[in-house]
Amino acid sequence: MDITEKVDLIMKPPTEEVVTQEELIELFKTNSSPNHYIGLEISGFLHLGSLISTGFKINDFVKAGVKCKIFLADWHTLINDKLGGDWETIEKVSKYYQDAFKLVCPDAEIILGSKLYEEKTEYWSELVKFTKHMSIARTMRTLTIMGRSEDDKKIDVAKLLYPAMQAVDIHSLDVDIAHAGMDQRKIHMLVREIFPKMKWKVPVAVHHKLLPGLSKPADSNNDKIVGKMSKSDPNSGVFIHNTDDEIKKKISKAWCEEANIESNPLLEISRSVIFHEFNEMKVERPEKFGGNVSYTDYNQLEKDFAGKKLHPGDLKQTVGNYLVEIVSPIRNKINLSDELSESIKKSF
Repeated sequence: MDITEKVDLIMKPPTEEVVTQEELIELFKTNSSPNHYIGLEISGFLHLGSLISTGFKINDFVKAGVKCKIFLADWHTLINDKLGGDWETIEKVSKYYQDAFKLVCPDAEIILGSKLYEEKTEYWSELVKFTKHMSIARTMRTLTIMGRSEDDKKIDVAKLLYPAMQAVDIHSLDVDIAHAGMDQRKIHMLVREIFPKMKWKVPVAVHHKLLPGLSKPADSNNDKIVGKMSKSDPNSGVFIHNTDDEIKKKISKAWCEEANIESNPLLEISRSVIFHEFNEMKVERPEKFGGNVSYTDYNQLEKDFAGKKLHPGDLKQTVGNYLVEIVSPIRNKINLSDELSESIKKSF
């Protein structure tokens, strides 16, 4: 595979941004198998965005010859009060996450934060050195990576360590490509600003688009506020443990305004998930409504939807069927005990 093909794989949806593409090209010129990292908090039930869309993107890196690391940030989970801040629950859910990502991304290495911190004794001294380059004001501005507001008056001191820890994780894992959702962009920009001052290797940053929730976007000052699929909201998205009927029912109720391609969750699922894994989308419909049609290109699907040649009902039925085909084999292989399921539910 040549460099252009590798870059194309990494740029494939749901990738939204590479900082910078020129640096990525230069990286591949000098290193045929660079180190990748994506860090994940261990919180609620895995869903279409957190496991499948993210996992498919990780597999793009693998196909490009990149050495992928999935960093399960158990200490970050505790700091951010996820799973009730209960360490025993975090450990159990960590195993569930490991099993799921091993299934979806079998060629990626999975690393626990607690294990990294035990083995890398210099981590904490490097953390202190890194924080010398961060002001309190800048730290507060980066708290959005935790889903927190910089105006939050109940921020404990531990949370102020979170952004710096995430940055030093990247250094400690010898990362060439730092990968995350767009919601983590601020930390990568902080890394790219401070690492040169410390003479640390500066990674290329790759950000993928977050799958939107299934509900209608909220209006704020005439702008659409699009919520992402949330582990804490069972109605916001398709979860790995939903039955086939539940998946189809959720998709049938999803917001999908006729001809509206802005913030449309079903179009985004089609682009980022279905077209990622299938060469075509086959829409089955009665002859009186135009008959069956196949799409081998997402742009044509979007164009037909915008032009009212594809009805929301037909798109919903098609997306529901394809998601069942994608999710059900994964769901059937992931073991989630009733006890663990209840522990996760209680943490919300």
